[in-house]
Amino acid sequence: MHSRWIDRSLVPVVAVLALAACGGPENLQKPPAAADTASSPAAAPAPDLVQPSEGVARYLEVGQPAERVVRETLRIPGRIETNEDRTARVGAPITGRITAIHAVVGQQVRKGDLLAEISSPELSTAQLAFLKAHSSEQLAQRAAERARLLLDAGVIGAAELQRRDSELSIARAETRAARDQLRTLGLSAGSIDRLMGTGQILAAAPITATKNGTIIDRRATLGQVAAPSDELFTITDLRALWAVADVPEKDVRHVGPGQRVVLEVPSLGNREVEGQVSRVADLVDPQTRTVRVRMELANPAGDFKPAMLASMRLAGEEKRQVVVPKTALVREGNRDQVFVAESSGAFRLRPVTVGPEDGENRIVLDGLSRGETIAVAGAFHLNNERRQLANGGR
Repeated sequence: MHSRWIDRSLVPVVAVLALAACGGPENLQKPPAAADTASSPAAAPAPDLVQPSEGVARYLEVGQPAERVVRETLRIPGRIETNEDRTARVGAPITGRITAIHAVVGQQVRKGDLLAEISSPELSTAQLAFLKAHSSEQLAQRAAERARLLLDAGVIGAAELQRRDSELSIARAETRAARDQLRTLGLSAGSIDRLMGTGQILAAAPITATKNGTIIDRRATLGQVAAPSDELFTITDLRALWAVADVPEKDVRHVGPGQRVVLEVPSLGNREVEGQVSRVADLVDPQTRTVRVRMELANPAGDFKPAMLASMRLAGEEKRQVVVPKTALVREGNRDQVFVAESSGAFRLRPVTVGPEDGENRIVLDGLSRGETIAVAGAFHLNNERRQLANGGR
């Protein structure tokens, strides 16, 4: 049975195992003799205790857990959300009744596409005001042209021409204001030009998409009375999403923009995506005592969906942690366990709580101290022998 230190890269080799009362290293090489216990009365062995036989002792290596500085990994529950920078909420341009709906949830739209139509007395009034302003502008234009001819003929003075030019400027301003009002109400430049040419008032105003994207929400219904404050359609670009998580305020000092983050999505077979922290919120949520952390998530294939649950892994605080080689761990009773050496030369199986891997080692969070001696190799054979003894035979 050999002794060794677990982490050779960090500290000098230390081979300590008090399995004998005294003596040199050769005593550590000797497995406990079966004859020492042969004279003892037969007793049922403890199920978690094993005295290694000579055959098993050949595979054993013992040592003490190492300790190293390890940066803790923060695993924060999170979710996927729409990218608010690429999301638009479309409302009614005027207060009125929705008379037609032309779009459904999931539909791809482009900026300017017709989503719905809304009728309102306000629209009719605005169109009529525009026609009147346009007519007044035409009259003022003709009056100014006549005044210029009369001035050239010496019939009127320059002051009269200036008055007519002033009236024309006012009429043009009123026409522009009436046109802008129609644009605000949702009429396109082409619709306004047709109104100006035909004089035919439109019965309904269009509700159009304000950006390219996918309709992810529709609250408009036929016959509904809608106001400009109502959100009727939500359009977003699903090719770019956000992943967000709420970091406890005690850990937020370790998180900053640009920091590496790994996003894990359970619903996609624990798929992992690497990224960076794009923003850390400036305020703490007073209810949850957490700070919102965000990462940009590219989604060209559309695999990620808003509202999917996820988790973020971020580097946290540096701590001194106990580590053991992976070969020291056995899986028993649905738990990770190690064999701890006792003064009698036997080994006792002890459950431990392990953390993430650290190269060929595994971090032990609880259940083991650095000064204890354990089986760092051969634990598998030792556990097989323990099971045989517990079952009443070898």
